[in-house]
Formats: sequence, structure tokens, C-alpha cells
Amino acid sequence: MKRLLSALVMTGLMTGVALAQTPNAAPAVVTPPAAPAWVPVVAAGDVVDTLKASGQFTIFLRSADAVGLTGFLKTLKDVTLLAPTDAAFRSMAPADIQALMALANRAELQRTVLYHVIPARVLTADFAGAARTAVTLAKLPVEMEGGNPPGVNGVTFVQSDIVATNGVIHVIGKLLSPSAAPAPVVVPETPAPASKPN
Repeated sequence: MKRLLSALVMTGLMTGVALAQTPNAAPAVVTPPAAPAWVPVVAAGDVVDTLKASGQFTIFLRSADAVGLTGFLKTLKDVTLLAPTDAAFRSMAPADIQALMALANRAELQRTVLYHVIPARVLTADFAGAARTAVTLAKLPVEMEGGNPPGVNGVTFVQSDIVATNGVIHVIGKLLSPSAAPAPVVVPETPAPASKPN
């Protein structure tokens, strides 16, 4: 038994020496994990249920929950939701997203969620080849752009025209900021015709 243990110890020592003499191998290249592939959204009830079923909008839905808007969004009829993906939130600077989600900034978060909601159905066919200004529930306009591909406020749609039971969803890969809203279109009033003297 002693001979066997001695042999094992010697083998281990020799292996250690051999390993110590082996030149260091090149460090392995660590490849960052690839971003998850985009999975097309399929309508599954109303706009909120459709986002929940997709599983790619958890941060937007948590934001709507935090400011008490989830139930409200479910009651809306003929609505257009400009839905930012989880990747859209994660692309923000950490300090910016922390500030937006801070309890002290709930009013700004609510305004941001409402800025992604248009109280009318707006399909891409409605602004194909042109631009159309639509006013959001934040009472601020967005610029719907009918290019190829279409988008909003300079942000290209990831997926468009997902028709839910209470409206339509256009998926965006960047959070829209109310502070960067385009200037509202002012329609000049037509002056009343001058009355003729009798």
C-alpha cells in the first residue's frame, strides 16, 4: 500500500512538473453573449395582453404598472401603442434609466408611458410615403414617418401593424422622450370675412 501511495504521489509530482514546463496557452477569447433574436409579435387579445404574451416588453409593462396605467391601457378603444422593447430600455445609459424609474420621478415616467400612446388607430397605410403628426395621450405630438421602413420621430419600426382587439401596436427599438417631441403643427385661423356696410 505504501508503495502504491508513493507511486501515486510521484506520478502527481511529475505531472505537475510537466505542466509547469508547458508554455502558457493563449488565453481563451471570451465572446459576449449574442443579443436574443427578435421574435415577431403575434396579436393575443388587447394591446397589453399582446405585449405580455410576447415577453419582450417586460420593462415597459412594469413602467405602466408603476404609474397605474396598465388597466387604463386595457380599457382604451382604437388606440395605437408605440411599444419599446426591453432592448430599447437596456440601450439607455444606466444613470438615465435609474433616474426615469426613481420613485421621485413617477410623474415623468407616467408622461413617458403616455407619450407612447396615440388615442386612435394609426396603421402604416395611413401615412405611407408621407409624414403625419399624431398627438399622444401626453398631449404632445409624434411624427409618424411613412418611409421604407416606416417609423416615428426618426426611430424605425422593428415591427408594425400588429392589430390587437383594441388597437394597433408598432414596435420600436428606442424609448421616445417627451422632451424631444416635435413642435406641434399650428394651423392658422382663417379670419372671418369683413361684414359689408349697409
